[in-house]
Amino acid sequence: MNIRLPNLRTLLRIGLLILLATSSAAWAEAPREWIDPSTGHRIVRLSDEPGSASLYFNINGYTPQGDKLIITTPTGIASVDLKTRKLHKILSGDVNVLFAGRKTRQVYYVPGKHEHGQPYEVWAVDVDSGKTHRVVRVERGEIMSINADETLLAGVYATRDYTLQPKHTTSNYAKRYEQADYSALGPDGKPLPFAEAKEVRLDQRLEAKIPMEIFTLDIATGKRHVVTQSTDWLNHVQFSPTDPTLLMYCHEGPWHKVDRIWTIHTDGSDMKKIHARTMNMEIAGHEFFSPDGKTIWYDLQTPRGEDFWLAGYEIATGHRTWYHLQRNEWSVHYNVSRDGKLFAGDGGDAQMVAHAPDGKWLYLFHPQAIPDVAGIHAPDSASLITPGYFKAEKLVNLSKHDYRLEPNVHFSPDGKWIIFRSNMYGPKQVYAVEIAKAKPGQE
Repeated sequence: MNIRLPNLRTLLRIGLLILLATSSAAWAEAPREWIDPSTGHRIVRLSDEPGSASLYFNINGYTPQGDKLIITTPTGIASVDLKTRKLHKILSGDVNVLFAGRKTRQVYYVPGKHEHGQPYEVWAVDVDSGKTHRVVRVERGEIMSINADETLLAGVYATRDYTLQPKHTTSNYAKRYEQADYSALGPDGKPLPFAEAKEVRLDQRLEAKIPMEIFTLDIATGKRHVVTQSTDWLNHVQFSPTDPTLLMYCHEGPWHKVDRIWTIHTDGSDMKKIHARTMNMEIAGHEFFSPDGKTIWYDLQTPRGEDFWLAGYEIATGHRTWYHLQRNEWSVHYNVSRDGKLFAGDGGDAQMVAHAPDGKWLYLFHPQAIPDVAGIHAPDSASLITPGYFKAEKLVNLSKHDYRLEPNVHFSPDGKWIIFRSNMYGPKQVYAVEIAKAKPGQE
């Protein structure tokens, strides 16, 4: 019997069909809308293309009017109408999205790929018309933020590159930190858990003592200004959402080793450390501005992995507010609603810093104040930390989510939804969960 084997082209075609069928099957498992049976909250999928994502938790992804959400897709940039949920492709192509403007309806991006140390251009696309224009040429460094009136870009420059994760070669900030895959060996030669492996990689980069600088670029003139310089690792540069001259940044590295959170003005003045450690192994990080620009919020642990807070620092007065959380409620990232009345967290898995046995949830937090007993105040109570705690409500069961992809929660501008990204159905997609519980009959 003669058996005729298929040629290489046929085998490749069969393989492609199998891959497409598998992808289609996985895609078919991602519903468009459902009620989470564990929480009673309605969840909708906002994206169509597998591989789509919302932006990092402290990067603006909304138009100034709050009507459109900006997402990245494997084929470009898209917007989601937050009332109709209609998707609109703004720009097609290989682009690295930076952020949406707070003043204009523009999305800033870098076209294609660029090598570290090589010049590149920042472009902008209009959300409604799709018209593009060149914004500024960047001779060196990585752009991370834009100020409130869209006159300045800010970023960091290191004199040489350093790869934390060998598998990740992208030069884009958002994509580099979108899906972490840290790995390292411990003193016994065995692989470390995710969180500890990440600490090893961060410490190696910190100790490299690479000369760095934070800089601004004037969008109108292209003028470059160095704000500050250091051999510490400078990262997470963020402009205030309301003060066009105020920057926040971090000293990156193992959080229990560095003084992480700092602010500085664009002229280099008034450099300020926001949190001072008072115990060994105390950590603070994943800092972000409140939408009104009045408060800096950050993850605080006293000590690391044992006692959990979301801490607030009021910029004008220096007053501090700390909200306590339980171990399972600790989250990789937090966020706050525009009116400051609600908070959200994206949970975490058992290998992360809290080692939470049941932490894979997306949470809504209701802040609760702890009042003075019987109205009796300490003499210096106004200068002390205002304590409180979070009353937690579970919104989304993320038991099937792989936390190497961080969900990165954002409140919708109207305060009715929380936007996040997830791989709970296989491919990465953008979802929204309704803050109000579903009514009977909505299933």
